[in-house]
Amino acid sequence: MRFYSLASRNFKEIYRDPVSILLGLVMPVALLILFSSIYWRTQVEMFSPQKLTPGLIVFSFAFLMMFSAVLLAKDRQSAFLTRLFTAPLKPSDFILSYMLPFVPLAIFQILVCFVVGVMLGATLTNIFLSLLIFLLVALICISLGIIVGALFTVNQVSGIGALVITIISLFSGAWTPLKVIGGIFEVIGYALPFAHGVDAAVSLLSGSSIGDITNNLYVVLLYSVILFVLAILSFRWSMRKK
Repeated sequence: MRFYSLASRNFKEIYRDPVSILLGLVMPVALLILFSSIYWRTQVEMFSPQKLTPGLIVFSFAFLMMFSAVLLAKDRQSAFLTRLFTAPLKPSDFILSYMLPFVPLAIFQILVCFVVGVMLGATLTNIFLSLLIFLLVALICISLGIIVGALFTVNQVSGIGALVITIISLFSGAWTPLKVIGGIFEVIGYALPFAHGVDAAVSLLSGSSIGDITNNLYVVLLYSVILFVLAILSFRWSMRKK
């Protein structure tokens, strides 16, 4: 628990910016309502709240990547971390102190989207199993944020973060199943973890069992482990530069 004090400080820093938090909550909800209105008019299944809710939860995690990258990059530029490097903390301690404060926000994003989805007509099952999938995807996005924040400046983070949000938007199948789109979008999408996370969550929340999403789960789990390790290595490299 050596990282507790730094994690508490980071928690306060995150929630000092309610506008950014609201952006990460309001945009997915607004899009869920927008696409649900299309479903009510057209009855096209892929626009139903049942199908859209998991995808928009995954999309909302893209903002976690941006928030975590900006927080770490700011601390690096302000020399705050340089002073902390004298403390008896390992790179893994630093990483956990920058990751854990985002977990409550991720859970809150999931719950808000669940509530709105149910209000719009979604019937959600296997909620706790789907929560596991969502938290793994959130870990992937937060790890990406740590990597970006450790390697780039605040100004660079803005552009890279916008690019990552666009990639998740286009290749996660959040709006339209990638198997419907096909082509290069499907190939790239299933080479990344986000579409696997969306497919697994859609299946679970629609009543499938854990055995039906094993392949998707393995991909998401593998990416989460690899990116967590890369986040530690990136942070360790940034420490050596100091």
